[in-house]
Order: sequence, then C-alpha cells, then structure tokens
Amino acid sequence: MNPVSEVVLAYSGGLDTSVCIPLLRERYGFNRVVTVLVDVGQPRSDIERGNLRAKQLADEHYAIDAREEFVRDYLFPLIKANGSYEGYVLGTAIARPLIAAKAVEVAMKKGIDTLAHGCTGRGNDQLRFEAVFRCTSCRVIAPMRDLDLAREWEIEYAREHGIDVPVTKERPWSIDENLWSRSIEGGRLEDPFFEPPEEIYGWTKSPDASRPAQVVEIGFERGVPVSLDGVRMGGIDLIARLNQMGGEHGVGRTDMVEDRVLGLKARENYEHPAATILLTAHEDLEHLVLSRAELRFKAIVDDAWSELAYMGLVEDPLYADLNSFVDKSQERVNGSVRMKLYAGCAIPVGRQSPDALYSQEMVSFDSQTLSQRDAEGFAKYHGFQARLLRRRCS
Repeated sequence: MNPVSEVVLAYSGGLDTSVCIPLLRERYGFNRVVTVLVDVGQPRSDIERGNLRAKQLADEHYAIDAREEFVRDYLFPLIKANGSYEGYVLGTAIARPLIAAKAVEVAMKKGIDTLAHGCTGRGNDQLRFEAVFRCTSCRVIAPMRDLDLAREWEIEYAREHGIDVPVTKERPWSIDENLWSRSIEGGRLEDPFFEPPEEIYGWTKSPDASRPAQVVEIGFERGVPVSLDGVRMGGIDLIARLNQMGGEHGVGRTDMVEDRVLGLKARENYEHPAATILLTAHEDLEHLVLSRAELRFKAIVDDAWSELAYMGLVEDPLYADLNSFVDKSQERVNGSVRMKLYAGCAIPVGRQSPDALYSQEMVSFDSQTLSQRDAEGFAKYHGFQARLLRRRCS
C-alpha cells in the first residue's frame, strides 16, 4: 500500500471529481479521501447536491463559503484590470486558484501531504490548480490525467459504483458555474462547426429584438462597482442581480475558439451577463477619466494581467506588480455609467464622473472658450515628417 494514506481532493460534485474518490482508493491505495468543496457562487442546488454526494463517497468533507473572498480578492481586481483573454471573461480561470488555496488550507490544517484534483491532461485547469498546489511541498495527484480516462469510461465507471451524476452519453455537457460565468463544453460542442442547441444555456434567454430595452445605471468607486440604479449593493448581490437582468436580454453569450495554455485550440461556450455589463461599463468610464497615455499603457498591463490570470499564475510576482499599477490607475475611476440592455447587447449610453477629463465647454461646436484659429499652428506641424519625406522622394 502507498505509505501516504490520506489525500485532500479539490471537489466540485461533478462527474470527474466524484469518480476520483473511488479511484484514489482503488488505483492509488489511499484509505482516507478528504474532499473540499468551495462555494464561489455555484447554484445552491449544486452546492447541496455536491455536499450530499461527498458525504456519501468521501471519508471526510469540508464545505467552504468563499463567495465574499472571491468577489473582493479576485473579481474586483479582474474588473479593474478589464480582465479578458481572447474575449473570454476568465470566470473559471480566476476561480481555480482560490479553490486550490482552500484545498491547501485544509491539507495544512489536517497535516496531509498529498493533494488531488479532477482535471484532465488536455485543459488549463490542471495548470491553475497545480500552480498553487506546487507552491507547497505536497505531492500532487491527477487521476483523470494519470489514468488517461475518457468521459464515456467515467460515466460507465460512475454507474458501476452507484455514483449518481447528472451526465449521460446523450447529454455529456461539462458545466462549470460560479458567480462570474457559466461554461459549457463537451459532446458535439467540441465540433467548432456545430451550432450549440438552446438547451445548453441556463443563464441567458435567446436574444430577442422584440423585447423592450432596459437601461441600468452602475456606480463605481476607485474602479469597483458599488451601486445599481442608485442603490448601494455588496458585490455578490450586485453581480447576481446583473446576471439576472442581463440574462433576460440574452446579454453575455460567447461562442469562441480559444487558445489553451498547452497550445491546443478548443471550442468554448460561456454565459456571463454581469461580467459583460460590468466590464463594458468599467472600460467606458476609464475612457472618461484616464488620459490618453494612461489608457494606452493600461491596455498593455490589462493584457498581461489577463494572460497571467488565464494561466492561473496569481502567485507570480509580476501579477502583484501589475495589480499595483492597476490599483493606482483606479484612484480616479469614480462615477456612473448608464447601460442599455437589448437583444444580446450591453451598450454604454451615458457616463459621468467628478474626475472626468472631458470638458463640454471646450469641445462644443458652440464653444467660445478656445479660438479655433489657435489650432492652425498645430496643424502646420502635424504630419510634418511624412510631408518632408514625400517631397524628398518625389
């Protein structure tokens, strides 16, 4: 028998992690499997079902409510950095390091020196978990990857072991949800030419141009959303409310081919109404208050931040460095943005800020503050080098 008899498993309650429990006993010789389920905003029914399943299958189970921490330490920094990787709003990616950290905390508390996850060897999540796991001296085990398991084999194995999981060969969708996004993959969705059936969507209605538009106003302080339609709200409630409102209008569906860290391209489907609304509004407000030079440089920082978050490298020193710049840039990102939700779109239709670098008096066609004649001298030098080169080459 393996001399290490206990293992902590980062547990979701789904197919992969559920079959990991008996596999860790049968194939690896562990006699105690400790599961850790972290609540980052999954549906309450999924949390309850996962906790019940873990208590039936595991030797010991921990349920941790990390929603406040997820919003404060992960989603708010993401919003401030306009977090997006190739159009993906990083919902699953940004949650994995937090889930991994909670599993590590339990392992340290219990004195267990082996950690496990249910990720495959083809995706990104294995890297996101292990970037955190391997910051410790713990041994890391990944049964799905180590045993090279196929999804159909898992479904049969679960059935043989009496594990009731909501996945069938006919509907083999792999779904991951948290407060920020919902991802759907697997089955025929792996064919990039296959149109996703409406049944895969759970948060958003099909965009409908006949549905009347809705305008919402989002208030920001130092780059963080703090109010909705003038009512101050905590992050959890604000995001949940915008998910519901945006979903009614079909806002926040993404169907894309994504470049995974390993180099594989993968077809991914996501739903993220609140993320779409908040990121669009935040970036719009930045254009009102930040200078042109700040915006140009921050776009580079945002891209670097998003790539690190996508890879799960939140422990990288560059991640902390980038957050320091982002936090400084957000000191003036105060104000509100009015967003129109309509037929799958979230459109900024108004913005205001006490820190705006916008002067209506100066920019107006009717302004007498600045003389138009003063611009002539600037115009004479604008494009001067190109004109000089053209004359020399003619």
